[in-house]
Amino acid sequence: MPDYLDDLRLAHVLADAADAATMDRFKALDLKVETKPDMTPVSEADKAAEELIRGQLQRARPRDAILGEEYGIEGTGPRRWVIDPIDGTKNYVRGVPVWATLISLMEAGEEGYQPVVGVVSAPALNRRWWAAKGHGAFTGRSLTSASRIHVSRVGTLADASFAYSSLSGWEERGHLEGFLDLTREVWRTRAYGDFWPYMMVAEGSVDICAEPELSLWDMAANAIIVTEAGGSFSGLDGRPGPHSGNAAASNGLLHHELLGYLNRRQ
Repeated sequence: MPDYLDDLRLAHVLADAADAATMDRFKALDLKVETKPDMTPVSEADKAAEELIRGQLQRARPRDAILGEEYGIEGTGPRRWVIDPIDGTKNYVRGVPVWATLISLMEAGEEGYQPVVGVVSAPALNRRWWAAKGHGAFTGRSLTSASRIHVSRVGTLADASFAYSSLSGWEERGHLEGFLDLTREVWRTRAYGDFWPYMMVAEGSVDICAEPELSLWDMAANAIIVTEAGGSFSGLDGRPGPHSGNAAASNGLLHHELLGYLNRRQ
């Protein structure tokens, strides 16, 4: 099996470059922000970071395909880099430090493309997380200054911490009652949002999290980090991986119960 460590090192280089670009414009008074057709914001920093990553990938991995939030798919083949230049753009444009660049390498297999490398870099929080298939998950400042992370061993919902993004998405899906029942069952709830809950699941500081509507670039890097940390990552339909258009992540012990509550219809 490939060890993917060269790809992981490249992903760190890409994240370093993106961090420099995004931090340079974070809280800039003249930051340009537009509204995309789906009514979500995009800043000049989103576009610049993705362009920077694409340019480096085209030089370093010219045979690999690239899928990014801002500029779509380019290239074909069994290896595909998936990029979210700024996950948490609404936070970014308001000066909230909870945002990150998500970089993942996905490889084609019997069950379609699956993530084999993931880096989540949150420079305004001074945090970074990463994983490569078969090598575990880590957090730290760099590959040489890192700590291995692992999901929690909490085995009952009554003792679990549940993180989510917002209520509105669950209501729109018709799953609000199940969501609310879950919040009443667990020990603690917090609406951290975006990439952060998945990283806290991987670190073991949160036990379960879920979001009702997501794109592949929102999930690919998170999925490999959670699973390499010993957890479970699936769609609300239970399908493993980042392909269901939504996500549930857990320490594995609570995954079946998590899906049961979130699939209840009102």
